[in-house]
Formats: sequence, C-alpha cells, structure tokens
Amino acid sequence: MEEAKHPLRRIRSFVRREGRMTQAQRDALDNLLHRYGLPEQGGLDWDTEFGRKAPRYLEIGFGNGDNLLNLARNNPDIDFIGIEVHRPGVGRLLHEVEKAGLSNVRVSSRDAVEVLQQQVADASLDAIFILFPDPWHKKRHNKRRLVNSEFAQLLLGKLRQGGQVKLATDWQDYALQMVDVLNANAGLRNEAKQGDYVPRPEWRMLTRFEQRGLRLGHGVWDLLYIKI
Repeated sequence: MEEAKHPLRRIRSFVRREGRMTQAQRDALDNLLHRYGLPEQGGLDWDTEFGRKAPRYLEIGFGNGDNLLNLARNNPDIDFIGIEVHRPGVGRLLHEVEKAGLSNVRVSSRDAVEVLQQQVADASLDAIFILFPDPWHKKRHNKRRLVNSEFAQLLLGKLRQGGQVKLATDWQDYALQMVDVLNANAGLRNEAKQGDYVPRPEWRMLTRFEQRGLRLGHGVWDLLYIKI
C-alpha cells in the first residue's frame, strides 16, 4: 500500500507569542483593522489600498511600530506597509496611526514570506526594511533565521529597479551571515564602501532596547543594498 504523502512544512522564522495586550491595543485590533489592515487573501493593489500613486516602503517585523510610525509621520508623500505577527504590536501601531490621523500606513499580521509570495506583485516596492529580526542565536536554531539566499531572491523580485533593502541587527554572527547571503546575490549591490556595513542611518530610530544595548557596549550593524 502506497504511503500517504505529506508536503514539507516550511521552517518559519518566528513563533507567535501574544503576550500581554492592553485594552487600547485590543480595541484597535477590533475597531481599526478594517480601515488600516490589508486583506489576508488575494493580490494587493497598492494604488487601490492607498487611493493614490506613491513610493511604497515595506517594513518586515515592525515590533511596536515606533520606527514605522515615525517614518510615516515625517514622509507623508510615501506609503508604508508594515508586517508583524505579534498582535499587541499591531494593535499599538493601529492605535497610534489613528491618533496621528495618518492615511499612509497599512498593516498585515500574516507571515511576511507568505504575504510576499502570495500577495505582493513583483517590482511593486521601492524599499524593504528588516530591522533587528529574531537572531535565533543558538546554533541549532540558525536555520530559522529569516535572511537566507531564498529569501533574498524573493525580496529582489518584489523591488523595483533601484529599490533598496535596509537591514540592522545587534548580533554580529547574524550580520556576517546577512553580508555573505546578500553579497552573493548578483541582483543586489552592497552600498558599503568596504562591502560590509554602513553607518547607522538617521531615519532609523533608536529603540529603547537598542539604547540599552549600546550602553552595555553591544554592537549594531546596519546594511544597505540596491537592486541593480
């Protein structure tokens, strides 16, 4: 008798941990997702979602949303898409976006890889941010890291010509892996003079976590690549 065949499950780069959610975050998820949330199925048409034509920047894993919120406030001529599986963070960003009266932010709480593969059109993004992704620092967990050669090729396909990939990590081992993976992609050009890291860009906010790390002497590595 032929054995049943099961599709291989993709190794995910995250584990969903809801954690504590405030009432404001819960209310935002209940009442604001219909306004700022992206559909969970079907292709995404940015002109339809935002009601205009504009540059489109995507942040993968926006955490509590501080950086994305700051960018959206200071760049009203750019549309920002945020993907984050941690729902308290999604609720917090929704609450702040509504309070600030912003119309240039949309969010998704799906797996970013699935959103990119299934919903985002090729050559439809001008920039992609990946700031402090989970380092999965134990060696046996390194396979869970988001940034690998397959993912780099996926990002490349979604960027317009001249589009940027901007990354940051506070784990040197992961920074080295990112450089190795992205430098090996012929469609991406490393903008660092030495082919590795760039200075911290002014647009990237210092998070409380990062400020604490810097006080303790921890390093932070920023990377910038251009689609060529």
